[in-house]
Amino acid sequence: MICCCNKMDATTPKYSKARYEEIVKEVSSYLKKVGYNPDKVPFVPISGFEGDNMIERSTNLDWYK
Repeated sequence: MICCCNKMDATTPKYSKARYEEIVKEVSSYLKKVGYNPDKVPFVPISGFEGDNMIERSTNLDWYK
């Protein structure tokens, strides 16, 4: 499973690392409740509308490793 955090272009400020980290924290707790190990599930910040991190690495999300 891969969790994609979409609409990163719609955060304030755009492409907010802090907002991404909030999402990862909240979704990780749900994953744990249903039996997944959140440490084994990769999270990827994306923007489907802008195409960021969809096919190629985006400079808008250069903080993401």
